Parts: sequence; structure tokens; C-alpha cells
Amino acid sequence: MNEDLELSVAQAAEFATWFQALADPTRMRILNLLATANRELTVTEIVARLGLKQSTTSHHLKILHDVGFALRRREGTQMFYYVNANCLERFPTAADMVMGRFRTPSDKTGPGWLAS
Repeated sequence: MNEDLELSVAQAAEFATWFQALADPTRMRILNLLATANRELTVTEIVARLGLKQSTTSHHLKILHDVGFALRRREGTQMFYYVNANCLERFPTAADMVMGRFRTPSDKTGPGWLAS
């Protein structure tokens, strides 16, 4: 057993929220749409593209935003969403950490890419 590769309680809790956010097929579709759109999308556009209700879409976007996978900005009454590019590029590192294949310095709770 390599103790240097063990997750801390804080890291495990943080990663669990990330994986939990991705455990829903609707959120996976929304995140995929944001990642492949190459531009910011409004809730209205996401609703139209995925055939979801506005309230359902807003609920899932809030969860994706809360964990840092999606970022947003307001322009007037419109909210524009886009994927957190840092997260998109580095998320596989979290899976590697969970599987004991990668370790960040012990003073961090996880890779710092989720900051906006």
C-alpha cells in the first residue's frame, strides 16, 4: 500500500460531489453540449437543443455550476453558460487520483482547476 497516493477525507468528499454531478444523464448531455458548442449558450438555447423543460435545465445547470463544471455570466436578463475549460482539460486527473495513479501536493484538497 502506498500511503502517498491515499486520498484525504477532504479530497474524497470533493471528488464525490464531482462524480455525483456527472452521475445524471441529463447533466452529462448538458455538459457535453456546453463542451462542444464552442460558445456560450443561454438556457433557452439549451432547452431547445436538448428538448428539456426550462425548470429542469436550470436545475441541472445550477448543479453543474455549483461544482465548477459550468461557468456563467449575466447579460441583462439572460444567463449565458459555458464549460469550465480548465476542468475539461484536467478532469481525468481526478479519476487518476481516485484510482491511486496520481497525487497532488498534500496541502491541496484537489487539483485547483475548478476556480473560475
